[in-house]
Amino acid sequence: MWPLPRHRRARKRQPLALLAVLLMLPACTSIGDFGRLQPAVVTDDIHSWVGQEAAARAGAPISLNNLTDDEHRLRDLAFPLIEPPYDRQRWDAVVYEYGTRHEFQRELWAEDPTAYYRRLQAAGFRSTAGRYHRLLDDIRNDVVRIGPFFDIAHRVVDLDQRRQKTMDQLPGITPPERLNALARVGENSLTIAWAHHSLAMRCAGYRFALEHLVVAEPEKAAAEAEIALANLQQQIAANQVVPEPHFAALPPIVAAQ
Repeated sequence: MWPLPRHRRARKRQPLALLAVLLMLPACTSIGDFGRLQPAVVTDDIHSWVGQEAAARAGAPISLNNLTDDEHRLRDLAFPLIEPPYDRQRWDAVVYEYGTRHEFQRELWAEDPTAYYRRLQAAGFRSTAGRYHRLLDDIRNDVVRIGPFFDIAHRVVDLDQRRQKTMDQLPGITPPERLNALARVGENSLTIAWAHHSLAMRCAGYRFALEHLVVAEPEKAAAEAEIALANLQQQIAANQVVPEPHFAALPPIVAAQ
């Protein structure tokens, strides 16, 4: 993997400085309306690490080229689909949005279909209806998010195919230029594949939660959740934009001595 240039290393320190400012403000949080980060802590490259992380997990090279506007947008829209739905309201979400917590990046690759249900049960809802409403809200929010994501994913894939054809027709392209371009094509494809894979894992978590809620706390809302989940799964299946690659297995967690 190539090292990041000095100006990129400097940008990676920005989130910690921003978080420090937030912590100095009484009762301050990095979360604004609708679970979004406060505008003051957002920069254009907030999710640039997503493509790099996907490439690193697949053992692929990382490009030194600047991201295009579409590539920035792809990563911005991918992150909420990769991040577990129960992490959206973290007070320190800015740290996670910038990918500066190694433990969090490990969690992003964990595949545990029971985790969502356990979080749902531990959330402190006053009634069964509250748990069903949270499940429905999370499923519907994903349905809303995946349309824009797959739209930009199709556009990026199309542009990458044109990029590759253009390189084949230009004899003056140097080997480093070609390598960086191909590495970026790989990052884009792996970002899309990561989001698609995460969506499949989310559906498994939603399915587990719904089935266990129906047994433990049956409600009429279960039928509505079943319809919403089926809709989400259909839309995911209809948008297999890139082949699913092989991502490296999550390394085991070693307890501190």
